[in-house]
Amino acid sequence: MGPHPAVAAIRLAVRRVLHDVLTDHAPARAPGQTPDAPSRAPLVLVACSGGADSMALASALAFEAPKLGVRAGGVTVDHGLQSGSDLRADEVVLRLTELGLAPAESVAVTVGREGGPEAAARDARYAALDATAERHGATAVLLGHTRDDQAETVLLGLARGSGTRSLSGMAAVSGGPGADRRYRRPFLQLDRQTARKACMVQSLPVWDDPHNADPAYTRSRLRHEGLPALEKALGKGVVEALARTAQLSRDDADALDAWAGRAEASVRDAAGLLECAKLYALPPAVRRRILRRAAIEAGAPAGSLFARHIEEIDRLITGWRGQGAINLPGKVVAQRQGGRLVIRQG
Repeated sequence: MGPHPAVAAIRLAVRRVLHDVLTDHAPARAPGQTPDAPSRAPLVLVACSGGADSMALASALAFEAPKLGVRAGGVTVDHGLQSGSDLRADEVVLRLTELGLAPAESVAVTVGREGGPEAAARDARYAALDATAERHGATAVLLGHTRDDQAETVLLGLARGSGTRSLSGMAAVSGGPGADRRYRRPFLQLDRQTARKACMVQSLPVWDDPHNADPAYTRSRLRHEGLPALEKALGKGVVEALARTAQLSRDDADALDAWAGRAEASVRDAAGLLECAKLYALPPAVRRRILRRAAIEAGAPAGSLFARHIEEIDRLITGWRGQGAINLPGKVVAQRQGGRLVIRQG
């Protein structure tokens, strides 16, 4: 008899991602060249909080990696936000070790306050994961985000009114410093219940983070109040529909980003300044992407640059009435000078 359907589903999802990782990092050889001595097997880490999603992911990685010649390790991040969090992190490391993952370790971080508690914890977590991956020379880091997490992310983006890119949710593959395909999310097509069921049938202990049920956190309120209300009003299938919206939005956003990248050179003068008349002639979605990129290049932090900021810059082009400079995050200033748009540090 084969494995339980939930276990089979999580293993298949991880197997596909490991195949992709191996393909991405296969050494290039000239035609006819024979391979050198076998290189050291690639290392893939799983980021594990001890919750059902990441424990299921860790178990699937431990099962599939040896079959493909991949080394498998795990890391848990201790955010230090709850009493006894260090002991909880030690327990997770023990679980990872029992699954056969090596290295298996915990990393303690200090969570700041910038951007709110959820954003600050996320920033600290990814910084720790990046540093751990660099230290061990890991080829990839697997994250346990599910289709339910994707649906929540789309709704949060919709509430911010930040445009197509926000509605595209989380990418199945995303980057880190110097490694633009470091992070992989194998479970984006699986629901949260599948991961929990896989843990149950494998007798894997699961820790439910109390923050996930704390109404003080926006995502928690959305998970326990917002999405159930939507399903009650619209019927089942809301999560799947939102996940489809994410993929469609990502495809659109990628196409518009590519268009903006090609168009940018054509709207700059010989000195590299943006020409307002040429910007005006572009479709708004393309023009605003160019403006956003220019603001970030000038030093505006991407995470603090919102749609309203870009709209204010855009009015210097589409609604020019002699208005003054626009102050942007990061002490960046945008102003119109003689038919040119100048964006620079103030």
